[in-house]
Amino acid sequence: MIKKLILGVLALAVLAVVVFCVVVAMQPADFKITRSATFNAPPEKVFEQVNDFHKWEAWSPWAKIDPNMKTTYSGATSGKGAGYAWIGNDEVGEGKMTITESRPTDMVKIDLEFIKPFAAKNVTEFSIKPNGDKSDVTWTMTGTNNFMMKAFGLLMNMDKLVGGDFEKGLEQMKPIVEASAGTK
Repeated sequence: MIKKLILGVLALAVLAVVVFCVVVAMQPADFKITRSATFNAPPEKVFEQVNDFHKWEAWSPWAKIDPNMKTTYSGATSGKGAGYAWIGNDEVGEGKMTITESRPTDMVKIDLEFIKPFAAKNVTEFSIKPNGDKSDVTWTMTGTNNFMMKAFGLLMNMDKLVGGDFEKGLEQMKPIVEASAGTK
């Protein structure tokens, strides 16, 4: 009787794992996270902030999470070929970014590689559109989730989690951009 009960429990556990794996496998692999804001400044002032990694520390939501984070810069000072790498605490992890495309006052595209706490390669893009004497700024990250990230996505809303950081970054960048334009 106990053997049958144990076998029944094991069979249910295996079935639960199989069902979970099927549900995870059926999740979409590709993802896109986007947030936008309007700045009271011309596009070139926004572009100056996102095209130069040296300026990110003033507004990046992750720079404030770990004040002891170690950062290094490589390649060009700004624009295409500029690189930025970081090693931080468990919350910010480790990774690197490289600007792969830079169109003045219009767009900055970045290859983003996370090394820790999990490996992932994504593309981040800042799109800047003039809107009268203002700028509409859109921050987007796209990528493909592996099995583990799909499973994690079932437990955590990644759009809300990362999107919240994008919102915070745009909020922190806005006064810097507007002050540099003298428009506050």
